[in-house]
Amino acid sequence: MSLQMVTVGHNIALIQPGFSLMNFDGQVFFFGQKGWPKRSCPTGVFHFDIKQNHLKLKPAIFSKDSCYLPPLRYPATCSYKGSIDSDKHQYIIHGGKTPNNELSDKIYIMSVACKNNKKVTFRCTEKDLVGDVPEPRYGHSIDVVYSRGKSMGVLFGGRSYMPSTQRTTEKWNSVADCLPHVFLIDFEFGCATSYILPELQDGLSFHVSIARNDTVYILGGHSLASNIRPANLYRIRVDLPLGTPAVNCTVLPGGISVSSAILTQTNNDEFVIVGGYQLENQKRMVCSLVSLGDNTIEISEMETTDWTSDIKHSKIWFGSNMGNGTIFLGIPGDNKQAMSEAFYFYTLRCSEEDLSEDQKIVSNSQTSTEDPGDSTPFEDSEEFCFSAEATSFDGDDEFDTYNEDDEDDESVTGYWITCCPTCDVDINTWVPFYSTELNKPAMIYCSHGDGHWVHAQCVDLEERTLIHLSEGSNKYYCNEHVQIARALQTPKRNPPLQKPPMKSLHKKGSGKVLTPAKKSFLRRLFD
Repeated sequence: MSLQMVTVGHNIALIQPGFSLMNFDGQVFFFGQKGWPKRSCPTGVFHFDIKQNHLKLKPAIFSKDSCYLPPLRYPATCSYKGSIDSDKHQYIIHGGKTPNNELSDKIYIMSVACKNNKKVTFRCTEKDLVGDVPEPRYGHSIDVVYSRGKSMGVLFGGRSYMPSTQRTTEKWNSVADCLPHVFLIDFEFGCATSYILPELQDGLSFHVSIARNDTVYILGGHSLASNIRPANLYRIRVDLPLGTPAVNCTVLPGGISVSSAILTQTNNDEFVIVGGYQLENQKRMVCSLVSLGDNTIEISEMETTDWTSDIKHSKIWFGSNMGNGTIFLGIPGDNKQAMSEAFYFYTLRCSEEDLSEDQKIVSNSQTSTEDPGDSTPFEDSEEFCFSAEATSFDGDDEFDTYNEDDEDDESVTGYWITCCPTCDVDINTWVPFYSTELNKPAMIYCSHGDGHWVHAQCVDLEERTLIHLSEGSNKYYCNEHVQIARALQTPKRNPPLQKPPMKSLHKKGSGKVLTPAKKSFLRRLFD
C-alpha cells in the first residue's frame, strides 16, 4: 500500500462526504457535489483528473437526449453490463439525498454517448420502475448478478424518512432503517420485485456489498434500531431461470464489524476493505483482504499503510473507490487555523499491479461515510462546513472552464434561506402550509432592486393571491420593499384645470368705461 497527499484547486468546496466516483475506461468522474449545479457545470458531473498528486475537477457534458441528474449524496451505485461477457458498461445510480435533503427513489443509468480524444459526453437516462418499487432511501447498496445468460439488479438496505403518519414537527426529518427486504430489479423492463428472506431480520445501512456472478455478499453495516454494527456476513444467491427467479440467503461465519467502509478491487477475485467505523466513536484503522472462490469467501487482515498523524487523530473520514485498486480519502481540516482547508485529501493505492479493464468495473460497495445527520457527533461529517464556495475551475483547451460571472450566489437560491428579518421557516420543523406545497415551501419573487426570493408564508400571502401571482406576469414586492416601490413610482399626470374664459370687461354699444374697483370685483367674481 502507498499513501499520497493530494492538493485540490479552488473547487475544493464541491467535494463533500457522500460523493461518488465512476470509472469509465480508466477515466474517473466525480458525482454528488455540494449544493445544486450552476451554469458553469449544469450536469453536476466532473472529470476527476489527478496528475502529479494535484486534483482538477473539469466539467463533463451530457448529450441532448439526457435527463436531468440531481446531485445525490449517499446513493447506491454499481457498474452494469448487459451480459457478463459484454465490453460496454454503464453505471446505475439509485436513491440518495438531494441538497434539500429530499430522498430520491429514482434510478438513473449513466453511459458514454461519445468520446472524442479525452473529452467524454455522457448520456443519462431515468428508468421508471413498476411492481414493488423500493421506497426513497440512502446508505443502501445495489449490485448486478448474472445467471443463465441474464442479469438482474439486487438492492438491499438503507435508511428512509419515517412514515408520514409517524412524523412530527420536532422530528420531521427523522430516519429509520428500511425493512430488510431484497429487491430484484430488471433494468431492461423496469420491473421490481421484493423478497422477504428469514435470514435477514434487521435493517442495515452503510454496509459493504460484493457481487460475483450470481452471488452478492453483504458485510457489516449499521443498524439504527439497535445502534450496533454486527459482524454480519450474508450470501445472497439469485437464480434466473425462464420462470420466476429464485432468491436464497445463507448466514456465513467470519464476518467483520464495520460500517461506511470503502471497497476496491485489486485482482480478479481479491478485494480490499479500507476505512469505516467499528464503534460509534472509533474509526477502523486496519484493512481487510477479501478473497472470493466459486462458493467461498475468506476475510483476513492485511498489512496496513502508515497512516499520517492527521488521519489517525481525525474524528471522521470519508471517500470513494477510484477503481484500479485506488481509493480517494478525505478528512476534516484543522479548524483552529484561520487559513486551514476545509478538508485534506489522500489517495491510497492498495495494489502495485495495474488491473485490466474488466477488473476495474466489477466491484460495487457502499462507499460513503455514514450519514452525518443521523449518527453520533463523532461521525458528524457535516459539522465540518466549507468556508467558501467554488471560485474557479482549472481547465484546458479540451474542457470548458469556469466563469465566475456565470455563478449565482448559492446562499440565496435554496428553499431554506432566511428570506426576511421575520423569517421562521426551518428545514427541521417546516410542515406544508398551502395546498400547493408538498416537500418544500412555496416562494415568490420580489422585484425590488436586483430581486430576491421570499417564502409566501413569511409575507402572509393568501393562497388565492399566491396562485394568482404565479399564473400572471405582475410584479410583486414583499412587505419590506412595497413602500419603497410605491414611493419610487412616477406620479400620475393630471390634466390641467380648465378655466372659463374671461368675459369682456366692456359692454357692447356702451361708451362707459368700468372703473378699476369694478374691474377687480368682476375678476374675483368670475375666478
